Amino acid sequence: MNRREFLAASTAASASLVGTSLSRGSPSTPAPGQGLLKGNAEHVISIWLGGGMGQIDTFDPKRLGDNKKKVAGALYPAIDTAVPGVQVCEHLHQLAPLMDRVTAVRTVYHNVIDEHAAATNFMHTGRPVSGTVVYPSLGSVVAHERGSAGDDAPAYVLIGYPNVTRGPGFLGARYNYLYLTDTAQGPAGLSRPESISPERQDRRNRFLAGLRQLRSHVNDQMLSDYEESIDQSIRLSGPEFNRSFKLDEEPADLRNRYGEEFGQRCLLARRLIERGVRFIEVSHNLNFLNGAGWDVHNEGINQQHALIQELDTAMSALILDLEKRKMLDKTLIVITTEFGRPPEFDGGGGRGHQGSAFTCVLAGGGLKHCGAYGQTDDLSKKIVENPVSVADFFATIHAALGIDYTKYLYDGDRPVPVTDMGQPIAALFS
Repeated sequence: MNRREFLAASTAASASLVGTSLSRGSPSTPAPGQGLLKGNAEHVISIWLGGGMGQIDTFDPKRLGDNKKKVAGALYPAIDTAVPGVQVCEHLHQLAPLMDRVTAVRTVYHNVIDEHAAATNFMHTGRPVSGTVVYPSLGSVVAHERGSAGDDAPAYVLIGYPNVTRGPGFLGARYNYLYLTDTAQGPAGLSRPESISPERQDRRNRFLAGLRQLRSHVNDQMLSDYEESIDQSIRLSGPEFNRSFKLDEEPADLRNRYGEEFGQRCLLARRLIERGVRFIEVSHNLNFLNGAGWDVHNEGINQQHALIQELDTAMSALILDLEKRKMLDKTLIVITTEFGRPPEFDGGGGRGHQGSAFTCVLAGGGLKHCGAYGQTDDLSKKIVENPVSVADFFATIHAALGIDYTKYLYDGDRPVPVTDMGQPIAALFS
């Protein structure tokens, strides 16, 4: 057998093995659609803490340290919560009595290099950057699987700056996000200028329809997705959808309870899910209250408490607002970040990066909440009990939404597991 014949035979054998494994599934994984955990949530509000939220200073407090004396440990004292045995840091005092509606998953981990861009990509797609596949983000996958919850609303909205890590990857433009950076103005390019009257817009629509009739039917999927994006933009530029961004329609006391710009983003997220948006990411790294956001190296840690307090105010207001409107069980609130922070302090008194053990948070969504899940060691540095991979965390979100977390998506003819074979946290499903 020469080299060419050997390679051909090896390729055939590999293809046969891959085909067998895909058809049978992994021994620890149920066959697609069988024995699945399944929730009844309809929407996701995903809060992104860009920079790296320190778990030891927020939802997984440990013994006190001292950043000036370089003694490893938590920076703030811990307080009790509504769940016996579960504590959070003192700056989460508004969330503390609501922790029976919340689960801080304290044992999330990944093996990605502790660098912001790579970890941010991983925490949005569930996979490392690949040279051959552009993976879709969690928001795009949810949009693909569940679509919009309303006829005149997009499936996926990003309140923050656009980024490729949030995109649809191989799923295509149809499952991309609509984004905005200013809660007072709505999405860029969708607010119709006052000079464009309804009659003038109708003329434009007729002209577009005429152009479409001049070409024959095109089977190209990318072009079809682009055409659908145009149609959706026209629908969303109308007054009904844009009314979602009129936050001044809300009572002043409610707006005040949500807090400043980040809180107003969370309030807008609630209005958008009422309109029919399925998945919303709300970014909480815009104001940089400490000059560094959640990336608290060196002196950046000195005002970290202001970030935590702002998160506490907005998150508690969102939970209570949704609960009052009987929407909390249908809305899964998710807090994610690219990695955590180690218990040790750096030369400037701040903290470095830690992806081997950190906290992400789930609230509402009809889950069986327990305040906290998983256990780390005495300094929140190593996982002791119930590790949760990013794939497992994503699978939990999919399961809460009734999405089959064992299925495959396809990049052309290449099968791609929807959550990289993750398994949901079974304890959160009754």
